[in-house]
Amino acid sequence: MLTGRHVVLGVTGSIAAYKAVGLLRRLTERGAQVTVVMTAAAKRFVTPLTFQALSRRPVYDDLFDPRDEILHLSLAQAADLFLIAPATANTLARLAAGSANDLLSSLALSARCPVLLAPAMDAVMWEHPLVQRNLDALRGIGVGIIPPESGPLASGLVGPGRLAAEDVILAAVEARLESSGPWVGAHVVVTAGPTREAIDAVRTITNRSSGKMGYALADAARVRGAMVTLITGPTDLPVPVGVDVVAVETAEEMRRAVLDRIDKTTILLMAAAVADYRPKVSSPGKLKKSGSAIAIELVPTPDILGEVAALRTETFVVGFAAETDRLVERAIEKLHRKQLDLIVANDVSRPGIGFGADDNEVTMIDRTGAVMPLPRLPKRVLADRILDHIHAIRLQERPSPPPST
Repeated sequence: MLTGRHVVLGVTGSIAAYKAVGLLRRLTERGAQVTVVMTAAAKRFVTPLTFQALSRRPVYDDLFDPRDEILHLSLAQAADLFLIAPATANTLARLAAGSANDLLSSLALSARCPVLLAPAMDAVMWEHPLVQRNLDALRGIGVGIIPPESGPLASGLVGPGRLAAEDVILAAVEARLESSGPWVGAHVVVTAGPTREAIDAVRTITNRSSGKMGYALADAARVRGAMVTLITGPTDLPVPVGVDVVAVETAEEMRRAVLDRIDKTTILLMAAAVADYRPKVSSPGKLKKSGSAIAIELVPTPDILGEVAALRTETFVVGFAAETDRLVERAIEKLHRKQLDLIVANDVSRPGIGFGADDNEVTMIDRTGAVMPLPRLPKRVLADRILDHIHAIRLQERPSPPPST
């Protein structure tokens, strides 16, 4: 897949810079032509000569390189993908702010190819609200984020911040460069899992959703070449490779994450089981057991699909309906009420399918009224069947080309 592809590898001043050497070797072994761009800080950890020997190409670190007075433009035009690994907190801040004070940041502003960032930093920096704000800003303009791993850090702490494994980064690179997929250029947003609404500091209102269906849809869309953002409630599932993940907990957090991205979303797959109600008042501390009954007043959570429909965007919107009776009737009612393009409904009262299971059995109904039941299938297989149907609908709706003269 990487044969003949030109990858620009940006290396910044992280202790993890040495890992970029192994990443460079793996990229070249897979046939990629790799040009390395280093920041001044990166050269304090690894010498340019190391990268030059392995890539057999010049290593660049100067915006005003005498060999090419418009180097940042030349590299940007030649690149099929721009990967920064590791990307420090400082790098994230400069890119989010649009700074262009060195070769790497100028190249990022000039790039018209896909851009991937693999952050690496200490856990306290990774979890800082300003770092997360910068990540959200970069995701919002289409930059792919390869999340760091948790584990022992250079500071002696244990937590998130370790540069993602080589295999994870390579898979993300290949996914973004996949040019044969039918959804290349599409931005697919998938919601998955349950949401949680706090009763007090330790208790929540939630549901039995495992997130497996949403995660399967995200992976299937990624394989088709789409840029995928997975907005996920709390789950125990591993992070899908090559997918941007936004973790949320409440219905309101999921609502904000969806609406912040809807203008740039080609297809929205609302597979999450969003809580319909939340406590009107949530206790900041733990409610003590008294032996007496208590009453909790519930109020509706935001209607995310309703808000999306009201925006009248060009996004293809897919809803999901978990029902226990009158499956098709209730699904059709929801399809029209929410102004959806497609709804996927399943009967969660049946054992062995639906919530928490690896299989599901669904019925798809599109806005023309066509009803398509699908047999019991593994959720990953089912995800492909759903995306096949979406693709067919979208192809039918494309205007015919003008007749040749």
